[in-house]
Amino acid sequence: MPLGAVLYESGSQLPYVYFPTTAIVSLLYVMEDGASAEIAVVGREGIIGISLFMGGISTPARSVVQSSGQGFRLKAGLMMQEFNRAGPVLHLLLRYTQALITQMAQTAACNRHHTLDQQLCRWLLLSLDRLESDQLVMTQELIANMLGVRREGVTEAAGQLQKAGLIRYRRGHITVLDRDGLEQRTCECYAVVKREYDRLLPPTPAT
Repeated sequence: MPLGAVLYESGSQLPYVYFPTTAIVSLLYVMEDGASAEIAVVGREGIIGISLFMGGISTPARSVVQSSGQGFRLKAGLMMQEFNRAGPVLHLLLRYTQALITQMAQTAACNRHHTLDQQLCRWLLLSLDRLESDQLVMTQELIANMLGVRREGVTEAAGQLQKAGLIRYRRGHITVLDRDGLEQRTCECYAVVKREYDRLLPPTPAT
């Protein structure tokens, strides 16, 4: 899953569902004028293509790889066969969908009521939860597209976080230096989303 790869375009049918393992995928809503805004991020905890088993054969969102990595894909027909067995997979997918809807709703509220500084902290923390390192490869232009803001606003917000010693930003690489500091600086939206994911999708105990 290379950086910037488009898995689905808005309105496209779903021949596959995707399970990122080390990659992160952004779900974006795209306006008629080409402007876009991120509504959710999906990583190793989730699946791309929930529209398939929620009753539709197409998706209203564009799915773009935000952080390059690996993943699995499964033919849509096989996914539906397993879903229709009405067994453990169905219940797991429905719990995941509820968690994803919570993230989408909280993102909408956050974008409306909280500062760009807080939104950027939330976005960084959600991304970190889906990575095995504290580094992200991400240009300011791409971040601006994700958050639906001007690039200058991202430059200023990232500069403030760097000045506070929370991140280091250099040539499209973001290194998080102080995760606790980001959590203290962000709004309540990150904690709301994380609690819901932890409640609905608790880690599997090691055997």
